[in-house]
Amino acid sequence: MPQPRPIRSTPARVSRPDASMSLLTNVMDHSLDDGYAEAAARKQSEGTSGMPRTVRAKLSLAAGLVLAAVVVTVGAAQARVAAPTIAKERQELIDRIQRETAVADKLESTVGTLRGDVSARQREALKKDGGAGRADLVGMLSGAVAVHGPGVKLVVNDSKDATTGGNGNPRETSGFSDTGRVRDRDMQRVVNGLWESGAEAVAINGQRLTALSAIRAAGDAILVDNRPLVPPYTVFAVGDGERLSTRFQDSADGLYLHALQENYGIRTSISTEGDVRLPAAPSVIVRTAQPSTEKGTS
Repeated sequence: MPQPRPIRSTPARVSRPDASMSLLTNVMDHSLDDGYAEAAARKQSEGTSGMPRTVRAKLSLAAGLVLAAVVVTVGAAQARVAAPTIAKERQELIDRIQRETAVADKLESTVGTLRGDVSARQREALKKDGGAGRADLVGMLSGAVAVHGPGVKLVVNDSKDATTGGNGNPRETSGFSDTGRVRDRDMQRVVNGLWESGAEAVAINGQRLTALSAIRAAGDAILVDNRPLVPPYTVFAVGDGERLSTRFQDSADGLYLHALQENYGIRTSISTEGDVRLPAAPSVIVRTAQPSTEKGTS
């Protein structure tokens, strides 16, 4: 029967303190710069440095740089050549605008002259029938002639919170969903309230209102007879100043405006004026459709 082999115990290895201390001493005494320098030298000796070493590679790099310079130079030259053309087109556009503006001013002057001639002929015709005063009253109420007299000045403006958005421009805010903005229906109630309170003539931001006028909204703008207005909205009304102001503020529309001020911060102010001057309306022509009596039409 074979005898079992004796088991030899192997002593555990114990790290030598002096070896660890020598490694720490080496790290402390020698910085990593030497290692980086050695690696750079080895890469350069092996031909793997970042810069091109062959003549072909250097020529390729030079060609790329030259091509980039040519592109930049050509772009600058084209911009320099196109600059006079752009300036010329801009000047032509400015000249065209000025010409069209002059034509519009001339036409407006002609309209004013013709309106005055028509009014004079109407008064002359009514004098024969003893109705000159009636013609003046009709012209004033219809908005066909300029008027002046005592009245009130009413200013309606967006709230301060509404003007903080969009770089201080209320037209660049979130739109009419902003409750601090004056809306077209607000101005409709203001104007109707002034009419009901005894106003004889009304204008908003210099735009004369007539029985044919419409106050509407288009996008973020309030339109009066298709002309956009910009806040603050200044409303002038001709009439008995003190009485007109009191009656308007006590009316349902005046209380509605006061509620807008209290609840949404809409800014309003009203004052009496000794002499209010309102221009004539641009046009008071009434156009009606007539049924066709020609055969073959439906």
